[in-house]
Amino acid sequence: MFAFLKKDPIKALETKRAKLLEEAMHIQRSGDLKLYAVKMEAIDKLEKEIESLQSSKS
Repeated sequence: MFAFLKKDPIKALETKRAKLLEEAMHIQRSGDLKLYAVKMEAIDKLEKEIESLQSSKS
């Protein structure tokens, strides 16, 4: 009934992904490649989760 009040989990994950991408860019520019790799791994996990939610939604 009040489905329009629920937040979209996919949109929340995409926002989090965008924030992590920006952080990763700054980390890469600073030269800390180990931390950059950790951030990119977290981004990869988020992308897989987004894909699974999109496929289950369809």
